[in-house]
Amino acid sequence: MAVTIYLRYVIQPAKLREFEHYGKLWIPLVEKFGGQHHGYFLPSEGANNIALALFTFDSLAAYETYRQRSFEDPECQAAFRYAEETGCIVSYERSFFRPVFS
Repeated sequence: MAVTIYLRYVIQPAKLREFEHYGKLWIPLVEKFGGQHHGYFLPSEGANNIALALFTFDSLAAYETYRQRSFEDPECQAAFRYAEETGCIVSYERSFFRPVFS
C-alpha cells in the first residue's frame, strides 16, 4: 500500500531562498530512490515561516529503504549539510498518509 509523506517545516523567513534551493535539491533525490515527489510548498499568504513537502513511495518499506540509503548517499548528505550550514530549517515534523489517487 502506498504511503505519502507530509513534511511540515518551520523555516527561517529570512532564508526562504536557501530553503527553496534545499527543496530543489531533494526533489530529484527522492525520485532517484523510487519516490514520487509532489513538490515543496513555500509561504505565500499567512504564516511566513511554514513550508510543506509531499512525496509518495509504493510502501512504508520502500520509504524506509530510501531513508536508509539517503544516509549513505553523497548527494543526500550534501543536501543535509546545506540545510545545516545555511540554517534555513528551524524544525520539521513528519506524518504519513494513505493516498487516494484516481
